[in-house]
Amino acid sequence: MADKRDYYEVLGVSKGASDDEIKKAYRKLAKQYHPDLNPGDAGAEAKFKEVGEAYEILSDPEKKQRYDQFGHAGVDPSYGAGAGGYGGYGDFGGMDFDLGDLFGSFFGGGGGRAANPNAPRQGSDSRASVTISFFEAAKGCKKQIQYTRYEQCQSCKGSGAKAGTSPETCSACRGTGQVRTTRRTPLGMMSSTQVCSACSGTGRIIKERCPDCSGAGRKRATRNIEINIPAGIDDGQTLSVRGQGDAGINGGPAGNLMVTVTVRPDPIFERREFDVWCDLPVTFAQAALGSEINVPTLDGSEKYTIKEGTQTGTTFRMKGKGIPYVNGRGRGDQYVRVVVETPKNLNRKQKEALKAFDALLTDKSNHEKRQGFFDTLKNRK
Repeated sequence: MADKRDYYEVLGVSKGASDDEIKKAYRKLAKQYHPDLNPGDAGAEAKFKEVGEAYEILSDPEKKQRYDQFGHAGVDPSYGAGAGGYGGYGDFGGMDFDLGDLFGSFFGGGGGRAANPNAPRQGSDSRASVTISFFEAAKGCKKQIQYTRYEQCQSCKGSGAKAGTSPETCSACRGTGQVRTTRRTPLGMMSSTQVCSACSGTGRIIKERCPDCSGAGRKRATRNIEINIPAGIDDGQTLSVRGQGDAGINGGPAGNLMVTVTVRPDPIFERREFDVWCDLPVTFAQAALGSEINVPTLDGSEKYTIKEGTQTGTTFRMKGKGIPYVNGRGRGDQYVRVVVETPKNLNRKQKEALKAFDALLTDKSNHEKRQGFFDTLKNRK
């Protein structure tokens, strides 16, 4: 069996992903690389098959358990293919053949050859989360993250054997991690390969296990790391910190740390993709007469002049005052929506002054919307 990528990595999920997360990831990738949507693209077809193979294993609880324990060797189609399980295919003339070779070819099993059980394998990704403010997301920041991951046991240097000892090659399978059995059937002599029970498919026997890691070669540890959060990050996005995940197996590379970002809502600003929106309250006099007002932005307060007769709901744009594009140049815009605030709790003198002012507004152009409304209502009768 040729070297393959980790199935969790293929689907882009963590080792602890739920069945729903695995299914969702598979559907997304299968649609993306489906041959009908990528005609003539050999690379897409290969990825489609890889995704299908990964889902076949991780969606089956029994296969998933074997894969988590033994890696690819535990789910190789050539393993456990007992002769009695494939009867009814006709007379093979008493030939001696390996059912693993026959069926392995249908699944890309590489002619039934077993993978090296001690080959280096990449560690799984670790997961963490961080909560930041609206302004931290817009400007970028540094944050301390605490998370847990599997690290190589320092006592045994990852071998799983007690200090001063070392693992021995399994005599039952001679280090291959599998054993071959042959039996006579009505179809002839049939062979099958199975995971070696003596070494559980590892190809090694540890007589004295490391007391610190119980023979696993890795230990759970809590770590703190400072990460850079780029300007423009959005709520729910995930950052990948390369090489900070679980330690690899048999000297393989470490996985990555996947940090999901939560952005707290801001009481003034609202984000829409890379644009920023806010409501700006103004007085009746400011709206009627026009005024230079202070507008809050991500970069501080800025002056802006509104025109005479500005109505509630009037929106103006401040170009380049929005959210920075992540890892790119430029920014979105800021949109400011004017809200004319009607005065409340007037005293007697203020009320009289307002009534006198209203009496002076005899020109229809002073209240175009109001006049238009009643003209329309009148014409309906």
